[in-house]
Order: sequence, then structure tokens, then C-alpha cells
Amino acid sequence: MPTETQNESYKHAASARLQRLDHQLNTNGSLSFLVIGDWGRKGWYNQSQVAVQMGIIADRLDIDFVVSTGDNFYNEGLTGVDDPAFDESFKYVYGARSLQKPWYTVLGNHDYRGDVEAQLSPRLRERDSRWRCLRSFIVNADIAELFFVDTTPFVNIYFDDPKDHSYDWRGIHPREAYLANLMKDLRLALRESKAKWKIVVGHHGIRTTGHHCDTKELVTHLLPLLEEYEVDFYMNGHDHCLEHILCQNSKIRFLTSGAGSKAWMEANKPHDSCGVKFFHHGQGFMSMKLTKNSARFVFYNVFGKALHRWKTSLKKLHTSI
Repeated sequence: MPTETQNESYKHAASARLQRLDHQLNTNGSLSFLVIGDWGRKGWYNQSQVAVQMGIIADRLDIDFVVSTGDNFYNEGLTGVDDPAFDESFKYVYGARSLQKPWYTVLGNHDYRGDVEAQLSPRLRERDSRWRCLRSFIVNADIAELFFVDTTPFVNIYFDDPKDHSYDWRGIHPREAYLANLMKDLRLALRESKAKWKIVVGHHGIRTTGHHCDTKELVTHLLPLLEEYEVDFYMNGHDHCLEHILCQNSKIRFLTSGAGSKAWMEANKPHDSCGVKFFHHGQGFMSMKLTKNSARFVFYNVFGKALHRWKTSLKKLHTSI
């Protein structure tokens, strides 16, 4: 059994407390944002072209912020707080005036292969004031709350069979306690939320027909919590595609936006319990607009063409499934 001193160290090392960031609504009471993932390749693989179209759509929608679903810097994250890749893959690529809004960001598995502490460091805010990256946190925007979840530590293979990759697990060990605390804090935050819309953001997919398929650890541990507290949307990257999935006996809309640069040109895979409303295996991004009573999201390709639109009222979403 651990000693009292060991227990205190255990608790400290495994802290996963969710920080809350407040974001003020537009004067008209709506909330608009873009969602992009798996992007940081110094402009290559059409990253720059996607960024141009993001700037155009962001200007049209007058967005409030951008959500990044992780894998922010390829292939091995950042080497440190002074890594020029931060400017080459982020600051200079997303230079449009309309994109000079907060970027709320989670970490992906590729980010964990570099210096994780660098991406979390406030020193990056000094290089670009838009950058807001934490392990897990909440963005409170009045009508909506976005719960950002650090999903990489859930995935067993990164610990059990990392192959030739090295992961920066500082701040994670002991892993079991870290995840237990994260789940406890997330449960409390979801239970206390009074927002009209509840959105959870993570890097790894829960339900997807993309290359990686469902993340079984998230299906086991995270999905029941999302169902219990009636989360409306789960947004992720990891699969380099755009996807909208609806599953049997669930009101959650599963949305993948991981097509910020390199895309995998492959067909989606059948799913036993979920239906694919939309799948695109090229580069692109998505937008979402929320009001007190309605939600609308749109998927765009690398040319800025709207490929898939979906809109509903809050009442309809909660009663039609």
C-alpha cells in the first residue's frame, strides 16, 4: 500500500483539474466558430489552401473563435517553446484578419511525441496571442459550453506498443489516477452545466468510419458519460477526413474535422450501429453556428465549397431520436 507521502505525490502528479475560460457572445446572442484538425505541416499538403478558405468563411460568418481538434504540429510535435514550426505551421499560415481570434486547442497523439510542455506554455501566447492550449478545459460561452478532453492518455497502444515513437508523458503519470481525476472533473462539469448546448471536443474519434475506426477506450469510458449528461455534439480529429455520424439510440452527433492538411484518400468503412450522414476523404474544415434555440454546421472542402449542411432546433434534436 502507498504511504501517506506517496499518496500526496500520487494526487499531485495525476492532477487533471478543468480550467474554465469565459468567452463573451456576440451582441446578437449567437456563437460562430470553425473546427479544424490535423493541420500543422508548414503549409504543405494543401494546409495553406485550406487556411485561405477558412479566412474567407470566417469573415463571412464573423466567427468568435477557432477550435483545433489536435495533431497541431507534425510529425513529432514541437521541440520547445522556440521551435520555428510554431510560426511556420500556425502563425504565418493562418494569417487572415478574420482568423485573428482565440484558437482553443487540444493535444493529439503526434503532439505528445514532442515537447508537450512547450505547447502548453504561456510563452507561446507571447509569440501569438491567439494560442490557447491546455490538456483539458472548458470554454463557457453562455448558450454553449465546450468541454475539451485530453484523449491521448486514454489510448492503451501508445503506452503498451509505442513502436519507434517516444511520447512525452510528463504530467500524466500515474496514468490511472490522471484519467480517474479527469473523468471525475468532467462528470462534475457536465452535471453542473446549464448551457443550452453541450459540446465535447477531443482528438480521437468515438464513433467513426474513418481509417482509425472507433477508439474503444473512449467508447468504454467516455461515451457513457456523454450519453448520461445529454451532450449534443462530439467533435474530433485524428481521422484525416470530414464526417457526420448518427448512431442508434443516441442523440449525440459525432463530427470529425481532421482534414486540415494531409488527407487519406480512402473509402469509409461500414459501421455496425451507426449511420454515415456525410463522409469526405479530402482536405477541408467545418463551421458551426449556435443560437439559443438552433444549431447549424457546414463542412467545406479545400476550395471553400459547402459539401454538407445540417440544421436543427434544440427541441427537435432532443425529441426526434
